[in-house]
Amino acid sequence: MKNLKDLTIIIVTFNTPEKIILDCLRSINNNEVNILIIENSNNFSHKNKIKSEFSNVDIMCTGEDLGSGKGGNFGFKHITSEFALILNPDVICDKDFFHNISYVIKEVQDFSIIGCQYLSDKIFMPAGFFDKEKNEKFIKDFKDNNIKETTKVEWVTGCSMLLNLNKFENKEIFDKNFFLYFEEFDLCKSLIDKKMNIFTTSKLKINHLGFKSSLSEDQIENSEAINLRDWHYMWSSFYFYRKNFGYTYASKKLLGKLFKSFFKMVFYLITFQKENKNKYLYRFLGLFSSMIGKPSNFRGKLN
Repeated sequence: MKNLKDLTIIIVTFNTPEKIILDCLRSINNNEVNILIIENSNNFSHKNKIKSEFSNVDIMCTGEDLGSGKGGNFGFKHITSEFALILNPDVICDKDFFHNISYVIKEVQDFSIIGCQYLSDKIFMPAGFFDKEKNEKFIKDFKDNNIKETTKVEWVTGCSMLLNLNKFENKEIFDKNFFLYFEEFDLCKSLIDKKMNIFTTSKLKINHLGFKSSLSEDQIENSEAINLRDWHYMWSSFYFYRKNFGYTYASKKLLGKLFKSFFKMVFYLITFQKENKNKYLYRFLGLFSSMIGKPSNFRGKLN
């Protein structure tokens, strides 16, 4: 990459609080790189504030809630740069991130995706392998700081990942059937099956604040948004395993969660614990819907 003009940052949002987005944009701290915000609605209420502070930010509204994967695809279709950095709006980039990114691209060269690592989090893994034994060894080596600064892996998390767009045949990069969750794992699996290279690097570090930080206070209090996410997490997990490993494998892996959700839902129903009952109801229905082949078109309250 000759300069940061060859890179576009894509940030997919949906009614994300202003402070969250501003903190993310301010952490980028580089006027040379192009930034495209994809708002999954027909109105972006923070537009004037952001445009007044950041001259390198463009904003596009999709007109509907496409989810993270399709929202990313929408963004890819509107950029011409060689590289794209997908950032969640609740990500804070390390101060050296954009100083290092050109160096990392030159160093690695033959890559389809490079995943970033967390500044402090040692609980959630930023990368790994689909094979259980390989993954367990990687987790141990990673936690023991026994891996190279930049090392080849089979998957990376999607909150911050660098894509080499020259390696992709078209701009429909993510499977449009995913609404939330697992779209990055599915993409990585498809690339690994094509013998393409995926890396993780400690030279590109971030803080990921987590999904609650991107919800408004009223959404957190009424728990509707959290239940929505639970529904889609369960739906996407089964769809991912069924698509990539077969229906039998997916059923064996997740059938226990289906029964657990059902019995907990019944328990909380008969003990009049409505909030807990709803939590497991949404989880059960998300997984069951995926198992019987229903699409991931659930967006709100159950009828």
